[in-house]
Amino acid sequence: MNQFTRLTAAVLCLLLSPLPGLAAPPADQHYAGRISALIPSATRNAKPTRAQDDLEWNDLLKTEHTGRLRAGLADGSILSLGSDSELKVVQHDSASQQTSLEMNFGKVRSQVVKITQPNGKFQIKTPNAVIGVIGTDFFVGYEPGRTTIICYRGQVSATPTGNAKVVRNSGKQDANNSILVSAGQMVIISDETPPEGYQASSTPPALQLSSIRDTTVNGEPVPPPHSHVVRNVILGVAVAATGWAVGITQLKSSGGTPVSGCTVTAVNGKCGPAPAP
Repeated sequence: MNQFTRLTAAVLCLLLSPLPGLAAPPADQHYAGRISALIPSATRNAKPTRAQDDLEWNDLLKTEHTGRLRAGLADGSILSLGSDSELKVVQHDSASQQTSLEMNFGKVRSQVVKITQPNGKFQIKTPNAVIGVIGTDFFVGYEPGRTTIICYRGQVSATPTGNAKVVRNSGKQDANNSILVSAGQMVIISDETPPEGYQASSTPPALQLSSIRDTTVNGEPVPPPHSHVVRNVILGVAVAATGWAVGITQLKSSGGTPVSGCTVTAVNGKCGPAPAP
Protein backbone atom coordinates (compact mmCIF):
# COMPACT_ATOMS: atom_id res chain seq x y z
CA MET A 1 0.00 0.00 0.00
CA ASN A 2 1.53 3.28 -1.08
CA GLN A 3 1.69 6.41 1.04
CA PHE A 4 -1.27 8.08 -0.72
CA THR A 5 -3.50 5.07 -0.10
CA ARG A 6 -2.55 4.91 3.57
CA LEU A 7 -3.29 8.66 3.98
CA THR A 8 -6.67 8.29 2.29
CA ALA A 9 -7.60 5.38 4.53
CA ALA A 10 -6.63 7.34 7.62
CA VAL A 11 -8.80 10.30 6.60
CA LEU A 12 -11.77 8.02 5.92
CA CYS A 13 -11.37 6.39 9.33
CA LEU A 14 -11.45 9.80 11.01
CA LEU A 15 -14.57 10.85 9.12
CA LEU A 16 -16.48 7.64 9.86
CA SER A 17 -15.47 7.19 13.49
CA PRO A 18 -17.31 9.01 16.36
CA LEU A 19 -15.49 12.10 17.59
CA PRO A 20 -16.82 12.89 21.06
CA GLY A 21 -14.15 15.50 21.54
CA LEU A 22 -15.51 17.45 18.55
CA ALA A 23 -19.21 16.69 18.99
CA ALA A 24 -19.44 17.85 22.62
CA PRO A 25 -18.75 21.45 23.64
CA PRO A 26 -15.91 22.18 26.05
CA ALA A 27 -16.72 21.82 29.74
CA ASP A 28 -16.96 25.59 30.18
CA GLN A 29 -19.36 25.99 27.26
CA HIS A 30 -22.22 23.59 28.09
CA TYR A 31 -25.60 24.70 26.78
CA ALA A 32 -27.80 25.95 29.64
CA GLY A 33 -30.78 27.59 27.94
CA ARG A 34 -31.78 30.68 26.04
CA ILE A 35 -32.69 34.31 26.71
CA SER A 36 -36.38 34.66 25.85
CA ALA A 37 -37.05 38.35 26.51
CA LEU A 38 -35.33 41.43 27.85
CA ILE A 39 -35.59 45.14 28.39
CA PRO A 40 -32.36 46.98 27.57
CA SER A 41 -29.97 47.51 29.18
CA ALA A 42 -28.90 43.93 29.85
CA THR A 43 -25.63 42.14 29.20
CA ARG A 44 -24.24 38.62 28.99
CA ASN A 45 -20.59 38.31 29.98
CA ALA A 46 -20.26 42.12 29.89
CA LYS A 47 -21.44 42.28 26.26
CA PRO A 48 -24.85 43.45 24.97
CA THR A 49 -27.29 40.57 24.60
CA ARG A 50 -30.63 40.05 22.90
CA ALA A 51 -33.58 37.66 22.88
CA GLN A 52 -32.83 34.17 21.50
CA ASP A 53 -29.17 34.30 22.54
CA ASP A 54 -28.00 30.98 24.00
CA LEU A 55 -26.91 30.61 27.61
CA GLU A 56 -23.90 28.52 28.58
CA TRP A 57 -22.35 27.39 31.84
CA ASN A 58 -20.61 30.18 33.75
CA ASP A 59 -22.44 32.92 31.83
CA LEU A 60 -22.83 36.14 33.82
CA LEU A 61 -26.12 37.99 33.29
CA LYS A 62 -26.38 41.60 34.38
CA THR A 63 -29.10 44.24 34.13
CA GLU A 64 -28.76 47.98 34.55
CA HIS A 65 -31.27 50.29 36.22
CA THR A 66 -33.49 50.31 33.10
CA GLY A 67 -33.01 46.64 32.22
CA ARG A 68 -34.69 43.32 32.94
CA LEU A 69 -34.18 39.85 31.50
CA ARG A 70 -36.03 36.55 31.26
CA ALA A 71 -34.31 33.27 30.38
CA GLY A 72 -35.62 29.78 29.78
CA LEU A 73 -33.37 26.98 31.02
CA ALA A 74 -32.99 23.72 29.11
CA ASP A 75 -35.17 21.78 31.59
CA GLY A 76 -38.09 24.19 31.25
CA SER A 77 -37.39 26.33 34.31
CA ILE A 78 -37.68 30.11 33.94
CA LEU A 79 -35.45 32.82 35.43
CA SER A 80 -36.75 36.41 35.55
CA LEU A 81 -34.05 38.92 36.47
CA GLY A 82 -35.08 42.33 37.79
CA SER A 83 -33.31 45.67 37.32
CA ASP A 84 -29.90 46.36 38.87
CA SER A 85 -29.20 42.64 39.19
CA GLU A 86 -26.38 40.18 38.52
CA LEU A 87 -26.77 36.41 38.20
CA LYS A 88 -24.24 33.77 37.22
CA VAL A 89 -25.41 30.50 35.65
CA VAL A 90 -22.66 28.35 37.14
CA GLN A 91 -24.17 25.05 36.00
CA HIS A 92 -27.33 23.70 34.43
CA ASP A 93 -27.46 20.05 33.39
CA SER A 94 -31.01 19.27 32.32
CA ALA A 95 -30.41 15.50 32.08
CA SER A 96 -29.22 15.08 35.69
CA GLN A 97 -31.21 18.16 36.85
CA GLN A 98 -28.17 19.77 38.45
CA THR A 99 -28.50 23.56 38.57
CA SER A 100 -26.30 26.02 40.42
CA LEU A 101 -26.75 29.80 40.29
CA GLU A 102 -24.97 32.63 42.07
CA MET A 103 -26.53 36.03 42.78
CA ASN A 104 -24.19 38.85 43.73
CA PHE A 105 -26.89 41.51 43.95
CA GLY A 106 -30.39 42.26 42.73
CA LYS A 107 -33.64 40.31 42.35
CA VAL A 108 -34.58 37.10 40.57
CA ARG A 109 -37.73 35.04 40.34
CA SER A 110 -37.25 31.33 39.64
CA GLN A 111 -40.04 29.13 38.32
CA VAL A 112 -38.49 25.69 38.69
CA VAL A 113 -39.80 22.46 37.17
CA LYS A 114 -40.21 19.53 39.54
CA ILE A 115 -36.95 17.69 40.16
CA THR A 116 -37.36 13.94 39.70
CA GLN A 117 -33.75 12.76 39.38
CA PRO A 118 -32.35 11.08 42.53
CA ASN A 119 -29.45 13.50 42.91
CA GLY A 120 -31.10 16.49 41.25
CA LYS A 121 -30.85 19.95 42.77
CA PHE A 122 -31.66 23.56 41.98
CA GLN A 123 -29.62 25.91 44.11
CA ILE A 124 -29.09 29.66 44.33
CA LYS A 125 -26.25 31.09 46.39
CA THR A 126 -25.99 34.65 47.68
CA PRO A 127 -23.04 35.97 49.70
CA ASN A 128 -24.77 34.96 52.96
CA ALA A 129 -27.30 32.23 52.10
CA VAL A 130 -27.96 29.06 50.13
CA ILE A 131 -31.44 28.47 48.71
CA GLY A 132 -32.46 25.05 47.41
CA VAL A 133 -35.69 23.79 45.86
CA ILE A 134 -37.18 20.62 44.42
CA GLY A 135 -39.70 22.33 42.15
CA THR A 136 -41.40 25.59 42.99
CA ASP A 137 -41.92 29.29 42.23
CA PHE A 138 -39.97 31.70 44.43
CA PHE A 139 -38.15 35.03 44.69
CA VAL A 140 -34.65 35.83 45.91
CA GLY A 141 -33.44 39.36 46.50
CA TYR A 142 -29.99 40.36 47.70
CA GLU A 143 -28.67 43.72 48.83
CA PRO A 144 -25.45 44.20 50.80
CA GLY A 145 -25.61 41.85 53.77
CA ARG A 146 -29.26 40.91 53.35
CA THR A 147 -31.03 38.07 51.52
CA THR A 148 -34.82 37.96 51.14
CA ILE A 149 -36.62 34.77 50.08
CA ILE A 150 -40.34 34.72 49.25
CA CYS A 151 -42.08 31.51 48.23
CA TYR A 152 -45.09 31.82 45.90
CA ARG A 153 -45.74 28.11 45.36
CA GLY A 154 -44.19 24.84 46.56
CA GLN A 155 -41.39 24.86 49.14
CA VAL A 156 -37.92 26.38 49.44
CA SER A 157 -35.06 25.49 51.77
CA ALA A 158 -32.98 28.47 52.97
CA THR A 159 -29.75 28.18 54.98
CA PRO A 160 -27.63 31.07 56.32
CA THR A 161 -23.90 30.89 55.63
CA GLY A 162 -20.95 32.35 57.52
CA ASN A 163 -22.04 34.57 60.40
CA ALA A 164 -25.39 35.48 58.85
CA LYS A 165 -28.52 35.23 60.98
CA VAL A 166 -32.22 34.72 60.35
CA VAL A 167 -33.88 38.02 61.28
CA ARG A 168 -37.34 37.36 59.89
CA ASN A 169 -38.97 33.99 59.45
CA SER A 170 -42.48 32.72 58.88
CA GLY A 171 -41.22 29.28 57.81
CA LYS A 172 -40.15 26.23 59.82
CA GLN A 173 -36.59 26.00 61.11
CA ASP A 174 -34.93 22.62 61.67
CA ALA A 175 -32.05 21.47 63.87
CA ASN A 176 -29.52 22.13 61.07
CA ASN A 177 -30.39 25.85 60.96
CA SER A 178 -32.15 25.40 57.61
CA ILE A 179 -35.60 26.88 57.09
CA LEU A 180 -38.40 25.30 55.09
CA VAL A 181 -40.33 28.11 53.43
CA SER A 182 -43.78 27.24 52.09
CA ALA A 183 -46.15 29.15 49.82
CA GLY A 184 -46.99 32.59 51.20
CA GLN A 185 -44.04 32.59 53.61
CA MET A 186 -40.85 34.67 53.74
CA VAL A 187 -37.38 34.51 55.27
CA ILE A 188 -34.83 37.32 55.63
CA ILE A 189 -31.20 36.44 56.34
CA SER A 190 -28.88 39.27 57.38
CA ASP A 191 -25.29 39.83 58.41
CA GLU A 192 -26.56 42.22 61.08
CA THR A 193 -29.60 42.18 63.32
CA PRO A 194 -31.88 45.13 62.41
CA PRO A 195 -32.98 47.64 65.08
CA GLU A 196 -36.47 46.11 65.19
CA GLY A 197 -34.96 42.72 66.06
CA TYR A 198 -36.26 39.28 65.08
CA GLN A 199 -39.72 39.06 63.50
CA ALA A 200 -41.90 36.06 62.74
CA SER A 201 -44.67 37.62 60.66
CA SER A 202 -45.81 36.22 57.31
CA THR A 203 -45.22 37.86 53.93
CA PRO A 204 -47.18 41.11 53.54
CA PRO A 205 -49.36 40.84 50.39
CA ALA A 206 -48.01 44.17 49.10
CA LEU A 207 -44.42 42.89 49.35
CA GLN A 208 -45.34 39.66 47.60
CA LEU A 209 -46.93 41.56 44.71
CA SER A 210 -44.09 44.06 44.43
CA SER A 211 -41.52 41.25 44.25
CA ILE A 212 -43.43 39.76 41.31
CA ARG A 213 -43.72 43.12 39.54
CA ASP A 214 -40.01 43.85 40.05
CA THR A 215 -39.05 40.70 38.13
CA THR A 216 -41.61 40.87 35.34
CA VAL A 217 -40.38 41.48 31.79
CA ASN A 218 -42.62 43.36 29.36
CA GLY A 219 -45.04 41.11 27.52
CA GLU A 220 -45.18 38.71 30.47
CA PRO A 221 -48.46 38.85 32.43
CA VAL A 222 -48.20 39.31 36.17
CA PRO A 223 -49.48 36.06 37.72
CA PRO A 224 -52.07 36.16 40.49
CA PRO A 225 -50.70 36.33 44.05
CA HIS A 226 -50.77 33.41 46.39
CA SER A 227 -54.19 32.09 47.39
CA HIS A 228 -53.83 33.73 50.83
CA VAL A 229 -54.03 37.14 49.15
CA VAL A 230 -57.00 36.10 47.01
CA ARG A 231 -58.70 34.71 50.10
CA ASN A 232 -58.25 38.03 51.94
CA VAL A 233 -59.82 39.93 49.06
CA ILE A 234 -62.78 37.54 48.96
CA LEU A 235 -63.26 37.80 52.72
CA GLY A 236 -63.15 41.60 52.49
CA VAL A 237 -65.88 41.63 49.86
CA ALA A 238 -67.95 39.17 51.90
CA VAL A 239 -67.64 41.30 55.04
CA ALA A 240 -68.67 44.40 53.15
CA ALA A 241 -71.69 42.63 51.68
CA THR A 242 -72.68 41.28 55.09
CA GLY A 243 -72.43 44.72 56.66
CA TRP A 244 -74.61 46.19 53.93
CA ALA A 245 -77.24 43.49 54.43
CA VAL A 246 -77.24 43.93 58.22
CA GLY A 247 -77.63 47.67 57.86
CA ILE A 248 -80.63 47.32 55.55
CA THR A 249 -82.21 44.78 57.94
CA GLN A 250 -81.75 47.15 60.88
CA LEU A 251 -83.36 49.99 58.96
CA LYS A 252 -86.35 47.87 58.00
CA SER A 253 -86.84 46.47 61.52
CA SER A 254 -86.86 49.98 62.97
CA GLY A 255 -89.35 51.18 60.41
CA GLY A 256 -86.86 53.53 58.87
CA THR A 257 -85.92 54.00 55.25
CA PRO A 258 -82.54 54.46 53.70
CA VAL A 259 -81.44 58.07 53.69
CA SER A 260 -80.06 59.65 50.54
CA GLY A 261 -76.27 59.79 50.74
CA CYS A 262 -76.19 57.12 53.47
CA THR A 263 -73.64 54.34 53.29
CA VAL A 264 -73.73 51.19 55.41
CA THR A 265 -70.23 50.47 56.76
CA ALA A 266 -68.71 47.00 56.78
CA VAL A 267 -67.47 47.44 60.36
CA ASN A 268 -70.72 47.72 62.33
CA GLY A 269 -73.45 47.60 59.70
CA LYS A 270 -74.63 51.08 60.65
CA CYS A 271 -75.50 53.95 58.41
CA GLY A 272 -72.81 56.55 58.00
CA PRO A 273 -71.94 59.41 55.67
CA ALA A 274 -71.15 58.52 52.09
CA PRO A 275 -67.44 58.51 51.29
CA ALA A 276 -66.01 61.38 49.31
CA PRO A 277 -65.86 60.63 45.56
